[in-house]
Amino acid sequence: MLSWVVTFLVIALIAGILGFGGIAGVSIEIAKAIFFIAVVLFLVSAVVGLARGRTRV
Repeated sequence: MLSWVVTFLVIALIAGILGFGGIAGVSIEIAKAIFFIAVVLFLVSAVVGLARGRTRV
């Protein structure tokens, strides 16, 4: 999922350098949204992992 963030960030940087402000802005917003979704999913996964605890086999 974070590879998508990097992809959109690179698209935004290239579009910004070439002067396409609208495309750059949209790409940055998409990258931010995907990044925050990835962070939330990580935190949920960490909490669930801690809640389940470790069991001895």
